[in-house]
Amino acid sequence: MPLRFHWRLPHGGETTGAARIEQANLPAIGLPDLAAQISFCRQAEECSIDSLLTDFGFAKPDSILLAAALGMATTKIKFIVAYRSGLISPTTFVQQLNTLSALIQGRFSLNIVAGYSPEEQRSYGDFLSHDERYERTDEFLSICHSFWRGDGEVNFEGKYYKVQNGKLSTPFVSSDRTFPEIFIAGSSPPARKLALRQGTCWMRFAEAPASLRADVEAISGSGIDVGLRLSVIARPTRREAIDAANSLVADFDTKAKERQFVERTDSKSIKATYELAQEEWLTPYLWTGAVRSLGTTAIALVGSPADVAAGIMDYQEIGVSQFILSGWPKLESMAYFGKEILPIVREKERQRDHQRLAAH
Repeated sequence: MPLRFHWRLPHGGETTGAARIEQANLPAIGLPDLAAQISFCRQAEECSIDSLLTDFGFAKPDSILLAAALGMATTKIKFIVAYRSGLISPTTFVQQLNTLSALIQGRFSLNIVAGYSPEEQRSYGDFLSHDERYERTDEFLSICHSFWRGDGEVNFEGKYYKVQNGKLSTPFVSSDRTFPEIFIAGSSPPARKLALRQGTCWMRFAEAPASLRADVEAISGSGIDVGLRLSVIARPTRREAIDAANSLVADFDTKAKERQFVERTDSKSIKATYELAQEEWLTPYLWTGAVRSLGTTAIALVGSPADVAAGIMDYQEIGVSQFILSGWPKLESMAYFGKEILPIVREKERQRDHQRLAAH
């Protein structure tokens, strides 16, 4: 199957980007910016981007409502709706998602996260520990899958949820699926276990391909996809890309605040990626130089279009099949990816397929 590329939808008022630690203090991020975001969606369609990620968090609009508004204004682009278990009844959650599927013809998937900030979770009324949140998410998705299977009334009794004679009249509407794709985020053992039990794709932050190979092969060999979250800094030449990367970091003075955030988080993947950033270059193309200023999603493929495409194919070689990308500036980096990098990737895929056919 061809590699699938997704992009992070810009927040309201966002152009060049903001460090994660500063986003809560930017009022525009808390409001939908429909005109700009719809324009971005249509550009994503033209760039052959598969889906756009709608983030979840206290500083941002509700991800489901935003996906509904954007989906009704577009025709092809899909959305990855981020959400956290424990903040809503699973029955109500499926009811909302099934309604969303009817409104936008099933053009969405789920990015289920267990939460990464104990402080933020408590502000939502959630006081569970890291591993308990994954246990609860397992029950949450078990109930969701029961509704999507449509085997009759749903009855479930677990540690965190109890549902009796559950029923919903609004079905999941899609031309090719009976339930949405489900991305499970996180690199901890509970996250991996949850992805295998309940997900269709295990999503994690990037590392060097050699470091990921064993885990990726084990997960993909179990029948689900593996995806990576990272950024792209590409320019016509490698030198120009490195200069752009260094310039990006020079614009932010947020290392102290990001370090404090990492000290407070209980996310194992955030902590692990932050530690990786002690070494600036993990491979000739994988750069961590912005991680300690902008956050862990800023681990980036850096180089010319050919360099970035080669890096992507190295990940494909070990079994990675999906990518959630971002860049700076948001729109320009996506357009450059679609015009200059994606055609190289598709040509490499065609060459790979021809070689495999010839070998057989």
